[in-house]
Amino acid sequence: MASPKGPSPRRRTAPRKGDLREAAILDAAERQLSDRGADRITVETIATAAGITRGALYFYFGSKNDVLAALVERTVTAVVTEIEAADQAAPEDGREALRQGVRRTADTWAEHGSVMRAAVELSAGVPQIDAYWQGAIEATGAATRSALVRCGVPDDDGPNGARAISAALVLMTERYFYSASKHGTSLAEAAETLTHIWLAVLPG
Repeated sequence: MASPKGPSPRRRTAPRKGDLREAAILDAAERQLSDRGADRITVETIATAAGITRGALYFYFGSKNDVLAALVERTVTAVVTEIEAADQAAPEDGREALRQGVRRTADTWAEHGSVMRAAVELSAGVPQIDAYWQGAIEATGAATRSALVRCGVPDDDGPNGARAISAALVLMTERYFYSASKHGTSLAEAAETLTHIWLAVLPG
C-alpha cells in the first residue's frame, strides 16, 4: 500500500532577490533610453542608474546589448499579451476593431516609446532584439488580419488578401509611429492619420 503523500511544497509567491535586481536594472535601462538614447548609454551608466556596480551588473547581463534585449523582451511580452487579450475581446465590427488597434498601438508608443525606438534601431545588428521585435509585429499582424477579414477583405495569401494588406499596414504603422515618437510629434494625430489610411483600404 502506498504511503500517504505529505503536504505539497509551499510555492514561492514573492519574487526572488535576483528577479528584483534584474527588474531594477531593466527599469534603469528604460530610464536611460528615455534620457540619453541607445547610442549614449553604457553598462556603466545603466549600473549607476540602477544603484549597483558595473561588476554586479555583469552578474546578471553580459553586455549592454544583453540588457537591451531583455528590456525589449519584457516590453514585447507585455505588448503581445495585451494584443492577444484585446483580440479575444475585439468587437465583431472589424472597422471598430481596427480603430481600437491603432489607438492601442499609439498608447503603447506613448508608454514605451524609448524601448520601441531602440528595438527598431537595433534590430538590424542584434539578432535577439530582432527576434523579439518580430514577435510583436507578428502578433499585431494576426490581430489586424482577423479584423480585415471581418471587414470583407479576402482571407487569402494573394497581394490583395488579408495577409499581405495587414503586413503592409503594420509595417507602415510601425515606421510612422517610430518617426512621430523620435521627433516628438503628436502620436494622437499620427493615430488619426493611420486610422484614415487603414479604413480607406477596406472594400465598400
